[in-house]
Amino acid sequence: MPRSFRLRRLLTGVLLTLSLPLTSHAQATTPVDKALFKPKFIKQQLLKATRWQLAHPKHELTDWTNAAFYSGVFAAYQTTKTKWVLDSLMAMGNRTQWRPAKRYDHADDIAICQTYLNLYRLKKDRQMIAPTLAALDKLYTTPGPEVQQHGITWWWCDALFMGPPVLVKAALIDNQPRYLAFNDTLYKQTYRRLYNQQQHLFTRDASYLWNAAGEGKKESNGQPIFWSRGNGWVMGGLVQILQELPKDHPTRPFYQNLFKEMSARLIELQQPDGLWRASLLDPGAYPGGEASGSGFDCYALAWGINQGLLDQATYLPHVQQAWAGLNRCVSPEGRVGWVQPIGADPRRDFSADSWEVYGTGAFLLAGSEVIKLK
Repeated sequence: MPRSFRLRRLLTGVLLTLSLPLTSHAQATTPVDKALFKPKFIKQQLLKATRWQLAHPKHELTDWTNAAFYSGVFAAYQTTKTKWVLDSLMAMGNRTQWRPAKRYDHADDIAICQTYLNLYRLKKDRQMIAPTLAALDKLYTTPGPEVQQHGITWWWCDALFMGPPVLVKAALIDNQPRYLAFNDTLYKQTYRRLYNQQQHLFTRDASYLWNAAGEGKKESNGQPIFWSRGNGWVMGGLVQILQELPKDHPTRPFYQNLFKEMSARLIELQQPDGLWRASLLDPGAYPGGEASGSGFDCYALAWGINQGLLDQATYLPHVQQAWAGLNRCVSPEGRVGWVQPIGADPRRDFSADSWEVYGTGAFLLAGSEVIKLK
């Protein structure tokens, strides 16, 4: 790693450290400001962040980055019931003609369909989901370049947020149980390849796996590389799967147990400022808290508490610290900063001025669950 990059990253961490009070354990930090958890404040933050991000578009609407953003925008609408938020969602769908992106077999390109399916439940217009169903039918029947090139369709862990919620939502909306079974097959292929049974974390893709001799990509402290945002994507995807699956579905216990395992591991890796670092096992080398992975983790842990899957006494302090940390990343005008740029691993520099649409989406999802905490 270049010395200049290490110095920039160290300075970034120093700046964040100066702005965020740190102690030895997340639970032992200064008590969070109760005002951060008042419904009025949360709604104001969600609307402010949504408004700012809509005014600063950055990618094609069907891009995976916007898929994460609009998932958060839909959650913000559900939370606030604000008409202009719903109008922005409908405008997005109309502009894309309710189509996914081009690659039917690439999870990134169907991820935007989550929002189409969510909006269909409100509007009941079949035109809103017809292109999604066509893409899923082709995915189901026609092996594409992804599986041909990589051996499995969802070969990187981020795909577990992008693809599974689309299959599961479509299965229930269109009464297609075959998509539930298909999702199980694709998901477990990724799980078997990338999930580390000792660490209870996912590697980003097979290039980060160690061989039997312990050889492979490592962080500066010798630890394997487990990317915060990638694991955050997985947690967010698990929430959206579990929200949909019937309570008696035979594979629900698999997803539920995975959610609990990862949740338990993540609270061990949370840093005293309430945020997670870009590289989960080498926080010292990445001292700046990263908002997009932290946002998805906060969302998932809060959801787990709200659903009774996670023990409130154990997990609530972690969610409170995470939400407090995330709000320190939001500028007065509503920009969510401290978001790591697009990339396939932790080694991308970022700062308080770094923003991306998926960071805003993660923040919106987090707030939509934090507001429900009792």
